[in-house]
Amino acid sequence: MPNQTVAEADQAAGVIPAAPWRVKALNVLPDYRLAVTFQDGTSGIADFAALTTATACGIYEALKDPTVFGQARLELGVVTWPNGADMDPAWMYEQVNAEKTWSVPF
Repeated sequence: MPNQTVAEADQAAGVIPAAPWRVKALNVLPDYRLAVTFQDGTSGIADFAALTTATACGIYEALKDPTVFGQARLELGVVTWPNGADMDPAWMYEQVNAEKTWSVPF
């Protein structure tokens, strides 16, 4: 999977998400991981590897394809994918702030 950096400025013009738990930078890493940095400077890794063995994942099922997972992007401080899947930034912030490398449960 290629690395991606998505700038918040590339999203909805004139809207500036300011909550500390909003994601301001995102890099897609190998092995279903995302490096995230939040508005307040908190940063860490969200590890989505458990997705690859999970069953009945609903909207997240498409993310098992590494090409689709690699299309993660930011929309107003939220990690989203083209199929409509997203990750709650407040939950991600809480977990990354506590653990620095968070294994996302599926």
